[in-house]
Amino acid sequence: MSRRPGRRVSGGGGRIGGVLVAVVGGAGGGGRLLPLHPDGSPAGPEERVTDLVAAVAERERAERPRWVLDSAMTSYPALLRAGVRLDRCHDLELTESLLLGQAGRWGEPRSLAAALARLAGTPVPPDPPPQPAAPPGHGQAALFDAAPAGPGPGPEALARVYADQQARIAGAEHPGRFRLLVAGESAGALVAVEMNAVGLPWRADVHETILLDLLGEPSPVGGPPRRLADLAARIAAAFGVRHLHADSPAEVLRAFARAGVQLPNTRAWVLRGVDHPAVPLLLEYKELYRIWTAHGWAWRDAWVHEGRFRPEYVPGGVVSGRWATRGGGALQIPKVIRRAAVADPGWRFVVADAGQLEPRVLAAVSGDARLAAAGGAGDLYAALARDAFAGDRARAKVALLGAMYGQTGGAAVPALAVLRRNYPTAFEYVESAARTGEGNGLVRSWLGRTCPPAGVSLRETALADGGSEAGTGESRSTAAARARGRFTRNFVIQATAAEWASTMLAVLRGLLAGTPAELVFFQHDEVLVHCPAELAERVAELVTEAGRRATELLFGATEVRFPLDTSIVDCYADAK
Repeated sequence: MSRRPGRRVSGGGGRIGGVLVAVVGGAGGGGRLLPLHPDGSPAGPEERVTDLVAAVAERERAERPRWVLDSAMTSYPALLRAGVRLDRCHDLELTESLLLGQAGRWGEPRSLAAALARLAGTPVPPDPPPQPAAPPGHGQAALFDAAPAGPGPGPEALARVYADQQARIAGAEHPGRFRLLVAGESAGALVAVEMNAVGLPWRADVHETILLDLLGEPSPVGGPPRRLADLAARIAAAFGVRHLHADSPAEVLRAFARAGVQLPNTRAWVLRGVDHPAVPLLLEYKELYRIWTAHGWAWRDAWVHEGRFRPEYVPGGVVSGRWATRGGGALQIPKVIRRAAVADPGWRFVVADAGQLEPRVLAAVSGDARLAAAGGAGDLYAALARDAFAGDRARAKVALLGAMYGQTGGAAVPALAVLRRNYPTAFEYVESAARTGEGNGLVRSWLGRTCPPAGVSLRETALADGGSEAGTGESRSTAAARARGRFTRNFVIQATAAEWASTMLAVLRGLLAGTPAELVFFQHDEVLVHCPAELAERVAELVTEAGRRATELLFGATEVRFPLDTSIVDCYADAK
């Protein structure tokens, strides 16, 4: 079985010209190409080809253009299966989403059809619902066969939307930064498709051993495995009842109420504050039940095939720009289950994690020279402690995280006062973002990603901290404003951190081009590369170089360092 999905036709990290080509597939394997100038105007006549794969492969080999695609997530998989790896692209759909947010129209339809309708002044169709994630082995086999039947928009339509997008990008507050955001988002879509095709090495036999050790034998009738069944019986006994569904919060709350304990919910942090013999059993049950339902036997059978775990990644799937997944739960794999992610014989994982990423982002974007100087150290919190907190690293960390996440009570209060006094520019940066949010305004990341407007429930975002103002005497509207302020305060940092990570990933993809190394996993600020053992040290160096280049691309000649903690391991769970 080939490690890669076909031959690689693109070159290394170099660039040839700046040609852009709009590509549209057709029936019978044919298609249409249209060369473009950087502003989107045609640079030559449309070319009709009978073998689109061969035509794209030849153009990629000769010119390495930036391809204009309606959506890389739908167009690129078929090309990749046919053996064509694209070097660069401009993803119209992802770019449209970014530009709509830039204009304060977050969440409007972003498809090619919607963009064309806006240009024509006709009713804008809704985006098609996302297709359910298909477990491995159920991919489509024909080129662009996900397209609707009948003639669709030609390359001139892609060119028209691309030209309009270029004009709107030029009107951004910081056009150069926004172009980097678009390039990183588009490159991320290519990476996501490639990682899905390659897959994360996964040992089903190791996974089986882990599940048996944790859960016991599976039930022959589809119920909970033996360990969970035993725990459920012990929990019921602790409450003095014959039977209780331990996975039912309502039943557990009623059981506690009968025991004279009133609880708001059954979350782990609430249970830990209760003195009752059922609590340790419930905490263990909750942890094991989550593993069984999220990464147990059914998950393994659905998502692990031919020694690879292949989730469907969604670049920019979270409002901050972080990735999400559609099926497979790749971004919530418990460390104990990661023991099943084992490199192939003779290969290693290079695992790199950006330490203290968000605090370093604040140091880089705020313009606070004193904080930037501290950000040049290997341990930012320790440098902060030496500079302003009498050597108390824990207090320095509480202060900086409190400023970024809006913690205003408890031990954070005196620490925040020290931070405000010594780093006023950085403190004001997040305070200003919070005030904008409280006033229902929009804030933007360093490269220009815009937060959703106040009408979007914070429950729909990954930045809502779940904090409650209950019991503070505040009105509901005041509490909502403060919650939005906490959201926007962190958005300007977390979204920029996501931009740094996606830029690093795109740079690393280019640096690895032409080598047998494979990008196999990406999560927030952590990346996994699968490579032959003899290349592992070199790949680790390339990861470090990718981080350095990403920092330079985003922030220029900053004092702030963005170090990556790198491990070379056989098993993902062994990474530090």
